[in-house]
Amino acid sequence: MRTLFLQAPTFDGFDGGAGSRYQAKREIKSFWYPTWLAQPAALVPNSKLIDAPPHNIKLPEIVAQANDFDMVVLHTSVPSFKSDVKTVEALKAANPKLIAGLIGAKVAVDAAGAMAQAPCIDFCARNEFDFTVKEVADGTPMSEIKGLSYRNADGVVVHNEDREIMTDMDQLPFVTSVYKRDLEMEKYFIGYLKHPYISFYSGRGCKSRCTFCLWPQTVGGHTYRTRSVAHVIEEIKYCLKEFPQTKEFFFDDDTFTDNLPRAEEIARELGKLGVTWSCNAKANVPRETLEVLKANGLRLLLVGYESGNQKILNNIKKGMRVEVAEKFTKDCHDLGIAIHGTFIVGLPGETRETIQETIAFAKRINPHTIQASLAAPYPGTFLYKQAVENGWLDVENAELVDENGVQIAPLHYPHLSHAEIYAAVEEFYRKFYFRAPKIASIVSEMVRSPDMMKRRLREGVEFYRFLKERQGTAKAA
Repeated sequence: MRTLFLQAPTFDGFDGGAGSRYQAKREIKSFWYPTWLAQPAALVPNSKLIDAPPHNIKLPEIVAQANDFDMVVLHTSVPSFKSDVKTVEALKAANPKLIAGLIGAKVAVDAAGAMAQAPCIDFCARNEFDFTVKEVADGTPMSEIKGLSYRNADGVVVHNEDREIMTDMDQLPFVTSVYKRDLEMEKYFIGYLKHPYISFYSGRGCKSRCTFCLWPQTVGGHTYRTRSVAHVIEEIKYCLKEFPQTKEFFFDDDTFTDNLPRAEEIARELGKLGVTWSCNAKANVPRETLEVLKANGLRLLLVGYESGNQKILNNIKKGMRVEVAEKFTKDCHDLGIAIHGTFIVGLPGETRETIQETIAFAKRINPHTIQASLAAPYPGTFLYKQAVENGWLDVENAELVDENGVQIAPLHYPHLSHAEIYAAVEEFYRKFYFRAPKIASIVSEMVRSPDMMKRRLREGVEFYRFLKERQGTAKAA
């Protein structure tokens, strides 16, 4: 079937791609590649991928193409679901014969609920959905496709048996060929990565058991399944040829450093190609491995610290000691490896005192840049189940973003209110960035590079806009 893979229009500036840990409007407008849509698109001949938000494509332009396709597949999430359903309704009004399907973590954990709420949806591809979608597009009878929930001829929703987890990751074609065909790479911008950048996965799954983390608990699993080193390097070589303007490659694996020998092997091959690259990492990588990675082109690590309080780390099953994270960070500073550190406010065990402890921890270890997020209890995660059972979350009002797409604080505790948790994010940013040593380092960076000056000034304006929107949300609450 002629298939459209669609990241639908939604809130202005909303980053809904699977590469973002939380689907929300960013503090600084940024967009991850829609890798999890590009992957099945690469398996379906004559398909097309539209990533509407970064390309500023509005709904009428997409609806005008409805009759060019037999099937549309949307990546959906908890925050974007209602908007995505409206998009499908508009497409089907223009082309009643169009078959519509959904993929993503929301339908992986609750396909029945999603289809009950949205009669316009014909199927949901659950869990690891690449080949499920391919078989639907190939015309395989829906009753025979594993991992599929669909409406039969009588309109009854049928849930087929689960699809086996994929083990041979090299059977997946390059997603970057779809990027080349359908996307404009300059539209993708992440504040802490060089621009333009390219990101893709070299493996799926994560060994860690963090209670809040969406992807391993819903789609990827807790086994790190990897592509061969040769297959990864072949894709890098393809990108060097087809995207010569690339300034940085980012491996979007949940935890690229879960397999240290493989990480070192890939690094050595990247070193031969002379590329600059970055990846997600856990704050426990030994110095000897960091030395190998740095010597072979590693520029930055994206590290989920989450909290500076050991009890909270234990509560969320982070599998990390604060002192280990501190030593790792010092090693990175010594070796010249930049860190974008991510922190979460409002996790189980959070108090006014632990918030201040984490802010102090962030200032002490001093990553190059930070992200402070609100704890987001996505359905399908242990955190969601825990929050419902303990009364920390009102299920009837469990929205994760406001009407503008800005993240809200859905969790609350007897000793810590929604409003206090929400306000802590702005306090976190202010105390981290508005201190003399940090301001001096930012100014020094800007003076050394005119391009960096333009970038930081633009980011400053966007961040100010974001804070004004957050303040509006706080007043409404």
